[in-house]
Amino acid sequence: MAAFMAFFDGSTTTWRVSSAAVTSAITDLWAEAESDPTWRSEVCAFSWSFCTDEGPGEVFLPEDETGVYLDAALADSAQVACLLRRLMPDVVDLVFCDQGYNFDVRVRPGVTVAELIAEVDAQP
Repeated sequence: MAAFMAFFDGSTTTWRVSSAAVTSAITDLWAEAESDPTWRSEVCAFSWSFCTDEGPGEVFLPEDETGVYLDAALADSAQVACLLRRLMPDVVDLVFCDQGYNFDVRVRPGVTVAELIAEVDAQP
């Protein structure tokens, strides 16, 4: 399991991540996903948990709603980053990175999961 983030600069837009929209999209991907609206901290104001062939995963929506923290395999995290990208206005830049900032990749509108993973793998 690894930790990733998909986020945007909230000072450049008034758009915010909707927990309802993410819940709908995640359950479309993984029907057994569970959502939890319990506020735990500034970095976990809403969360989702799921299990895939890659293993268990969790997604956390921070209080400022400017992205998500992902505790999941790369393939599942990239899937959620692409899902988030589809929900966002094209003019908002979305960045996908790991917890150590060993890579940071812009998630382009229309990018596929395979393309995003290839961009991550191509990072030095």
